[in-house]
Amino acid sequence: MIGGKTMDYCCQSMVGKIQAILIKHPKDAFISQQNLENTYEEFNYIGCPNYETVLNEYEIFEKIIKEHVETVHYLPMNDSVGLDSIYAHDSLKVTKKGAIYFPMGKVLRGKEGIATEEYLKSIGIPTLGHIKAPGKMEGGDVVWIDEKTVAIGRGYRTNTEGIEQFKELTKDFVEEYIIVDMPHADGETECLHLMSIISMIDNDLAVVYSKYMPIRFRNFLKERGMKLLEVDDEEYGYLGSNVLAIAPRVCIVIEGVPRIKKLMEAEGCKVFVYPGKELSYRGTGGPTCLTCPLHRE
Repeated sequence: MIGGKTMDYCCQSMVGKIQAILIKHPKDAFISQQNLENTYEEFNYIGCPNYETVLNEYEIFEKIIKEHVETVHYLPMNDSVGLDSIYAHDSLKVTKKGAIYFPMGKVLRGKEGIATEEYLKSIGIPTLGHIKAPGKMEGGDVVWIDEKTVAIGRGYRTNTEGIEQFKELTKDFVEEYIIVDMPHADGETECLHLMSIISMIDNDLAVVYSKYMPIRFRNFLKERGMKLLEVDDEEYGYLGSNVLAIAPRVCIVIEGVPRIKKLMEAEGCKVFVYPGKELSYRGTGGPTCLTCPLHRE
């Protein structure tokens, strides 16, 4: 409840206009420069982020979000979670019947779902269910193709048991599940989600990194009439395939990937950029990772 009213929720789309979103400010996740220096290696970051630069980068990112999303919710600080809790996307998915919480494949992130559930209940979003061990799942592996079709990456972060539990929870309103076997890529400790290699920016348009995409899944997308905008190796390495659609063909991407930005603009997209070397690149979490849409049109 918010002010006595039931909150609207449902996010079975990757591209519908975002009406409400959940984010976490770095002051409540990174805490301080000392905390970053003490823990960044444990979380497998690409060097230690500079806290003051992170705050400056986040201010620009946050401004874009606030200008385009009517309702912005902030996850509060919680001592049970760590640096990666800034990436609010991964511990859940919000469906038409409530939120499904994930235990997370990365052990250090295991308590994020508990903290998020506590907050979302306080604003009126019910819980549909939980993925339970030995199942594991992360939000970055779940991509809604449309309201009744969902693609799920199966790899080091999301396993078969987790997928079967997700199917059981959603069987009343999902008609088709596309299971996408993820590659080994750079190894078990690296963060490779399905959303690392595909970002839908309209119902018929997606940014992809085909090198890591199984042929069967790529063909499925093309057979549905989806145009694929290819990210090259260099821009993939700088999170160029991680694009947040805040509305159809209205997108946010990290600054420093001009090639894919130009390709999106050629398709009629409005593209906003934010500086994210310290905020996003070092923790390998782009704009989709930094946000958890709660309600899309």
